[in-house]
Amino acid sequence: MKKLLTLLSVVLILASCGQPEADKGEIPQELAAKKALLKEKRAELRELKTFIETLEDSIRAADPNANTTARTLVTTEDIKRKSFTRFVEIQGSVQADNTVKVSSEIGGRLQGFTLEEGDQVKKGQEIGYVDVEQVRRSIAELQTRLTLAEDVYQRQKSLWDQKIGTEIQYIQAKNDVEALKKSINTLEYQLTKEKIYAPTSGIVNMLFAKNGEVLGPGTPIFDILDLNKVKAVADVPEIYIKSIRKGETLKIKFPAIEAERTGRVSLIGNQINPNNRTFKVEIALSNPGKQLLPNLLTSVLIKDYSTNNAIVLANEIIQQDVSGRSYVFVATKGNNGDAAKKVFVELGESYEGETEIKSGLTGNETIIARGARGLVDGEPIEIQ
Repeated sequence: MKKLLTLLSVVLILASCGQPEADKGEIPQELAAKKALLKEKRAELRELKTFIETLEDSIRAADPNANTTARTLVTTEDIKRKSFTRFVEIQGSVQADNTVKVSSEIGGRLQGFTLEEGDQVKKGQEIGYVDVEQVRRSIAELQTRLTLAEDVYQRQKSLWDQKIGTEIQYIQAKNDVEALKKSINTLEYQLTKEKIYAPTSGIVNMLFAKNGEVLGPGTPIFDILDLNKVKAVADVPEIYIKSIRKGETLKIKFPAIEAERTGRVSLIGNQINPNNRTFKVEIALSNPGKQLLPNLLTSVLIKDYSTNNAIVLANEIIQQDVSGRSYVFVATKGNNGDAAKKVFVELGESYEGETEIKSGLTGNETIIARGARGLVDGEPIEIQ
């Protein structure tokens, strides 16, 4: 017993001496003395451990039911190799795949237009008309001029048949008739464009004109968004240009609506933006329910690392010592039951709370998952 108390005193002295190494400016003789003392105390500690084990064995021999060792309660899990993939998230936004501006082919005052932003329209639906009264008046005026021109032409033709008058007069009269007929045909064609029809189905996005306003030919009235098909558009840093291929499937997150979709890459930009060193990527998306609205923020997931048959552990299982080395505890069988074994590991890539183990484990170990914090190498454990 006296020897045991002496050894316990040594352990306390060793704990008090377990201070960090001196600064670089410490005298070499003092540092050497401390290293020698540390070596001595470690030897004494090993002797103490041996003595404790001998004492425990002696107690168990005398009383097999005695509990001589306090064990830490832990949980364990077997290592399972699996594929490990890391993604980077690039912010983008939703854009309508098909946006059409609706306009009138002829000029005039817009009439009968009652649509508002957000209204649904169908392809071929009449959405208004243009007041073409001025066109009708122009046709009537040209018809009057045509009647006179045809009369002049017949007179000139009769005279020319009698070899009276000049040929140029006859040709001019004939040309006037033909020109007026063509002008009338043009105006009559414009009358067929009186009504305005929706060129595609979709949602009215933005109004550019109001009922009663005078429009010129081709002036936009409103635009239609086709939300059945949309696309996610993102500017991707050039370092990932080898990580994306046209036609491959990518996962897209929509944080605002807490949704995820997959889509195929439909376009990869042909140039790098010199201002931010990015290139454009478009991913085609279906849009059932029309939840994906234009300008909705997205996160495009791009795979930049992947490996198969990897040892992957949860980040909370991995610990670090004061020197920065990573380690885990595995369960082993000892002479006195289960014990914790400290294993140093080399870490690989990390993603979403998991880290790849590059070396240090074979994959056949049993990892201590819960209760590993505070364990020391060789500590007795009880597996729950």
